[in-house]
Amino acid sequence: MTVAVKDSEQLRAALLGLRGQLIATLIGEAEDFEAFAWLVSLLEEKVGRILINGYPTGVEVCDAMVHGGPYPATSDARGTSVGTLAIDRFLRPVCYQNYPQSLLPEALRDGNPLGLRRLVNGQ
Repeated sequence: MTVAVKDSEQLRAALLGLRGQLIATLIGEAEDFEAFAWLVSLLEEKVGRILINGYPTGVEVCDAMVHGGPYPATSDARGTSVGTLAIDRFLRPVCYQNYPQSLLPEALRDGNPLGLRRLVNGQ
């Protein structure tokens, strides 16, 4: 995706609106990277890889994307390294059974006190 902006303020607003991505590519000269150094901390919160003056492969972080491509190209996600299912490779699940809300980690409480974006019952 290419985004055209008028100034740094509009660029910051556009980047804050991004959802999680695999890669952000920055193309420029050394002085550009110094002038826009603030981009790095913002992008670190949005992407898994920041690439300077290069071109990544084009994949999207979405439920349908797995290593072999978007559904229905492949539907076996057990070994995927892309898409939302790739998160499973880094998880160590813990089940909290019959826990009262007050003892659950804040991120798991029904009221969502941290305001986290969550997938609940597929929504």
